[in-house]
Amino acid sequence: MGSIKDRVAIIGMGCTKFGENWDLGLDDMIVEAAYEAYQDAGIDPKDIQAAWFGTDSSAETGQALAAPLKLSYIPITRVQNACATGSDAFRNACYGVAAGIYDIALALGAEKFKDSGYSGLPAAQVSTGKYPDGMSTFRGYSRTAPGSFAMMATKYFDKYGLSAEEGKKIIGMIEVKNHYNGSLHPKAHFQREITLDQVLNAPIIAWPLGLFDCCGVSDGAAAAIICRADMAKNFRPDPIYVKALQISVAREGLISPKYDFAHVEETYRAGLAAYAEAGIKNPREEVSMAEVHDCFSITELVVMEDLQFSPRGKAGEDVKAGRFNINGAQPINTDGGLKCFGHPLGASGIRMLYEEYKQLQGKADQLKNAGKPSRQVKNPRLGLTHNLGGTPPSATISVIIVGNEKG
Repeated sequence: MGSIKDRVAIIGMGCTKFGENWDLGLDDMIVEAAYEAYQDAGIDPKDIQAAWFGTDSSAETGQALAAPLKLSYIPITRVQNACATGSDAFRNACYGVAAGIYDIALALGAEKFKDSGYSGLPAAQVSTGKYPDGMSTFRGYSRTAPGSFAMMATKYFDKYGLSAEEGKKIIGMIEVKNHYNGSLHPKAHFQREITLDQVLNAPIIAWPLGLFDCCGVSDGAAAAIICRADMAKNFRPDPIYVKALQISVAREGLISPKYDFAHVEETYRAGLAAYAEAGIKNPREEVSMAEVHDCFSITELVVMEDLQFSPRGKAGEDVKAGRFNINGAQPINTDGGLKCFGHPLGASGIRMLYEEYKQLQGKADQLKNAGKPSRQVKNPRLGLTHNLGGTPPSATISVIIVGNEKG
């Protein structure tokens, strides 16, 4: 099997502010993200040979990208793959370059939710097939996103002997961390720190998950420019090299009586494949930092174990020890994650890469609120991004690994 490792590089990235962007349309955000990326890479729009456009529901075709960017008469592919949409657009652009078909390609994800009145992930529609589609009532399983991840929380607490109080405190600490990180970043949706007491006393959405355990709905766009690795230093002295691109998809948890609801098998399998592709033997020690899909606080806790950053059942100990804090041994969601930076579905995966790109270049403090402490990770070498589309027993997972050194 072939490998993407060190065959392509990121030479430019851009990202809008995420949030309730009432004053910006989809076109405005696409232009803002793309032109920041062009300027960062030192290229002109005419240099783009092909583009991949990730959006969940804000456009139906690549024409929504072609028109505002005036990228007429080149191949543009619209990608949709649940919450992994932006990451999959990036993945396809990388493969187009690695195949030798294109020298320079654009991957851009964008979503305009707020004007539509969209207020969160809805209950899934039941298919006409044997099994429900996505979220379900199969085996008593909730059909809403908060309900499904609340089940993950209760099953995780039970499996590893955590009381409800202890479990809620641990996942609450994750959200305190992510809000602190987001408060440092001028492009994050939410700019306010929160306390553990606020998390624990917030209104319940789906027990044990409260208001601060659930990510919000945001508008936003992010862009990446990819080129052949051997060309990268013609554009900039500090390109970021792609080490692994993996997607894992399954539905086994919906039909298997052995599924424990306390892990996501697809995340574990995607992680294994990504580590093999990148040549990583010990992810806990070798992965410098990660942006992971904290759609709910319990998700981040479980992902720490599925990606082998923590032993099974021990992620809570690492949370309490501060391992995943911005100044910890393995910082997670240094820009605030989905919970604080925001989650416009089509843009989130590329936004995660935007953060890893800046951190790996040592430029994170170029994106820091005035008067706030440094948010630069010390001496990062490898960064990972993770997206989870779907629900714990039936997921579409992306894991991408990037690094600042070739070879």
